[in-house]
Amino acid sequence: MKEKLPHQYSDNVLIEGSLKQDRHLQEMLYRKYADAMYTLACNYSENDDEAADILQESFIKVFRKLKDHDKEKSLGGWIRRIVINTAIEHFRRKKRYQEVIDTYCSESADQMDILEGLKDTEIVSYVNKLPAKAQMVLKLFTLEGYGHQEIADALKISVGTSKSQLNRAKMLLKDMIKTRNE
Repeated sequence: MKEKLPHQYSDNVLIEGSLKQDRHLQEMLYRKYADAMYTLACNYSENDDEAADILQESFIKVFRKLKDHDKEKSLGGWIRRIVINTAIEHFRRKKRYQEVIDTYCSESADQMDILEGLKDTEIVSYVNKLPAKAQMVLKLFTLEGYGHQEIADALKISVGTSKSQLNRAKMLLKDMIKTRNE
């Protein structure tokens, strides 16, 4: 008999089995979502090892909190939120955001026009070179669609700092790309 693939199990079967400590179904739940969540963790980390740590921490939380999951809501969305929150916690623990920025307070959409024509891999490379806090704010704002209040709450910073970090990220990207093009 051929074994089922992870995606062939319904979320409800995986949840119920995992809650009953069925190791096979726990593994299937992990395998069903691990690749997508690893990719998400990579967006918030500096390297593969850091992303793997975030993923591992996230799935520990998933299995510990699975009984609290609202079955009316998407399991994938719930796990995604845990991965993002774990990445934010990881970021905070690193204590890498001790920069104080009190300039660059205005946002300007046209600053991002300079990214047009670049390959995705080039953009990712530039974004990953940004200072940690500016990078995190930019990713939460652009990739996850967080507003400045949500970012401020998540990172325990002020709304003004969130806005200035986003603007700073945009200006630094612009400078990096300009330097490349000269």
